Amino acid sequence: MKPIVLIPARLASIRLPDKPLAEIAGRPMIAHVAERALEADIGPVVVATDAPEIVAALAGSEAQVVMTRADHPSGSDRVYEALTTFDPAGTHDVVINLQGDLPTIDPALLARSLMPLAKANDSDVDISTLAAEIVDARETIDPGVVKLVGTPVGEDRLRALYFTRATAPYGDGPLYHHIGLYAFRRTALDKFVHLPRHADRRHDC
Repeated sequence: MKPIVLIPARLASIRLPDKPLAEIAGRPMIAHVAERALEADIGPVVVATDAPEIVAALAGSEAQVVMTRADHPSGSDRVYEALTTFDPAGTHDVVINLQGDLPTIDPALLARSLMPLAKANDSDVDISTLAAEIVDARETIDPGVVKLVGTPVGEDRLRALYFTRATAPYGDGPLYHHIGLYAFRRTALDKFVHLPRHADRRHDC
C-alpha cells in the first residue's frame, strides 16, 4: 500500500465556527492535527481547505496544503478533490481521512486503521475506521459522543453496523466511542463521492 493522509478543514463549522484555528497551547488546532499525522510517518500529509486563514496557520509545517472549492457537501468530497489535485497519477492507493478536530490523536492509530486493508484475505474490505471502548459512564448517554455499533469479526475487529449519538446498543455489552478517522481504498472513495447528494455523507469538521 502507498497511503496518503488527507485532513479536510474549513472555517464554517456549524457547531464551532473557526474551529481549526482554535488555540491550543499557543498553536491553532489544525497545526496540532497535522503534526500528529506527520508523526505517524506513513505517507504525505495534505490539508484540504478553502480558507486562506488555514493555509497561513500551517506556515512552517511540513504538511502540504491544497486549496479546494468552498461548496463541498462533505469532508470526503473535499478530500477527493485534494487527492485528485495532489496525486492525479493515482500513486497513492489508500487514503486516510483524518478529521481536523483530533489534535491529541495517537499517531500510531493512523497505521492501525490501515490493518484491515493490508491483509491479503481482506480484499473485500474497502473502508475502515476506529473505535475505543467507552470507560467513562458519562459518555454512554452523551449525545456529543458518537457511538459505533458492530458485530465482532475477529480479535479487536468489528464489522460496523451503524453509528449513533444515542445510547446504543440497549442492554448489556460494551459501548464503543467512534474515532473520527477513515481509511479508504482509493477506488472506494471514488465511488463514495459520486453517491447521490441525498445519501448519508460525512461533513467537514
